[in-house]
Amino acid sequence: MTNKTDTLTDRQLVEKVLAGDTNAFAAIIKNTEALVAQIVFKMVDNKEDRRDLAQDIYLKAYKNLPGFRFGSKLSTWIAQVSYNTCLDYLRKKKLVLQDTVYDGYDEEEELPGINNKLSLEFTAGDDKSIFRKELSGILKTEIDRLPAVYKTLITLYHNEEMSYEEIAQVTQLPEGTLKNYLFRARKALKNSLLQHYKKEDL
Repeated sequence: MTNKTDTLTDRQLVEKVLAGDTNAFAAIIKNTEALVAQIVFKMVDNKEDRRDLAQDIYLKAYKNLPGFRFGSKLSTWIAQVSYNTCLDYLRKKKLVLQDTVYDGYDEEEELPGINNKLSLEFTAGDDKSIFRKELSGILKTEIDRLPAVYKTLITLYHNEEMSYEEIAQVTQLPEGTLKNYLFRARKALKNSLLQHYKKEDL
């Protein structure tokens, strides 16, 4: 059975929440919880703190919803609240946000053999799916070793398939800086992969 809130637009959901409809805010949570989880899990390692941060994010979203002006999708705005909340947490903990080394930026540089979704193409026979799964696990492990901001940007761009413009709205980073950070993240990931695994295995 389809819930009545499932077909509502962002504006209709916000209007209902502001009118006191708690079911509408529950629908907003349902629509965005996977995205919020992606950001929180990539930026914060402590499991107990993740739960508290997720609650804090939605409390902030609810409190600030009257100020939402539909300059972006509602999910993008909540992702911004999530990112800023996690960023504040990391700063208070004095944890590393990203590296400070800049070796130049080349928008065309990509990881060898890795397409825009960070998946790999192989020509192996019956073992193709198994091999793909193993390398997907390798990629996930290496991405999780990156600094918090880097792995979050990679996740938003490749997994959530957000545009540069949307990620810039989430992170409040200039698009040029965002591209630089993504370049550094890819380069760090590439170097880590080549360091831990034989090049021919990739």
